[in-house]
Amino acid sequence: MSVWDDVVGQPDAVATLSRAVSEPTAMTHAWLFTGPPGSGRSVAARAFAAALECPQGGCGVCRECRTAVGGSHADVKVVATQGLSIKVEDTRALVQEAALRPSVGRWRVIIVEDADRLTERAADALLKALEEPTPRTVWMLCAPSLEDVIITIRSRSRHVRLRTPPVGAVAQLLVRRDGIDPGMAMYAARAAQSHVGLARRLARDEGARIRRRDVIAMPVRVRTIGDAVAAAADLASIADEESTASATERDAAERVRLLETLGADPAARTQPPHVRSQVTALEREQKTRGTRFARDTVDRSLVDLLSIHRDALALRLGAHVELVNQDSIDLVRALAAARSPEQLLRAMDAVGEARERINLNVPPLLALEAMAISWLAPHALELEDA
Repeated sequence: MSVWDDVVGQPDAVATLSRAVSEPTAMTHAWLFTGPPGSGRSVAARAFAAALECPQGGCGVCRECRTAVGGSHADVKVVATQGLSIKVEDTRALVQEAALRPSVGRWRVIIVEDADRLTERAADALLKALEEPTPRTVWMLCAPSLEDVIITIRSRSRHVRLRTPPVGAVAQLLVRRDGIDPGMAMYAARAAQSHVGLARRLARDEGARIRRRDVIAMPVRVRTIGDAVAAAADLASIADEESTASATERDAAERVRLLETLGADPAARTQPPHVRSQVTALEREQKTRGTRFARDTVDRSLVDLLSIHRDALALRLGAHVELVNQDSIDLVRALAAARSPEQLLRAMDAVGEARERINLNVPPLLALEAMAISWLAPHALELEDA
């Protein structure tokens, strides 16, 4: 067993990190992990932190390994923002913590899972810490690509590039780690396009599988402007339902824990002023987190829409490639029969444009409506106008 077991499909990255653990000359004070969503950036960073703290270099079973991977090690700080950005005050607190000597381990490790969400001022605050590194402190930053991090931070970090793992490797991980049936694991890995976290969720949550099938079925039924507007509303509704289902129970539990920590009665109808202010701050944070989660949910749905258009295009052109939606081949064939290759390409461009618009804070429903309407052939729009 090893801490690297869950870092699937990344032999080059594991070799680089393992060498840094065993050879002091290969070690540096700042690392930047990049890779597409689901490639395992934070998993690799946590495994690296565990290997640095482990007396045996990452055995995977000792207390140091288990607590570092789990996020409870005293010298391993994991920052996973729940909001839309990481603010400067949060970064300054991290810089202060990074200046401390390790308390129980060999290294003090700061893992920032969403370094691409650093505000400009937050990035400047972090840069100062990287320019004057503290001995025995290691920064591990995670971002989708190098371009998502300012160049001054990139130039002071060692880059570790992760790739999308093979579908088979992700399926094997689900079987080994989570006890998923092999057939279900393969379906989930393929449908998630090797996104490890999403594959695990699809394999374990029937509701998520049903919602995904509803999403990829939408393009087939869009024939009029009314259909397009309804499909966009349905897509937004699916995202809201998923966001609400994920957040309701968690938000309530967080509120109860906060009240108990403050010594307040969770069942009381009114709370003292100092308690109300803390609850209000928590509710603001939860609302921001919910906004981000809803956007992320919409984006995952758009990725699913890209996948079925891609499959339909491959089928229409007779390309010999593995289909992402092989388990929904009837839907793929129906879409391929209803759209020409040019229309499928235009639809894929529209999906990509919707993702960009939402990322630029365009209201998701408006972006989705524009996308769905653009799926219609020009002559269909002319008939609607007539």
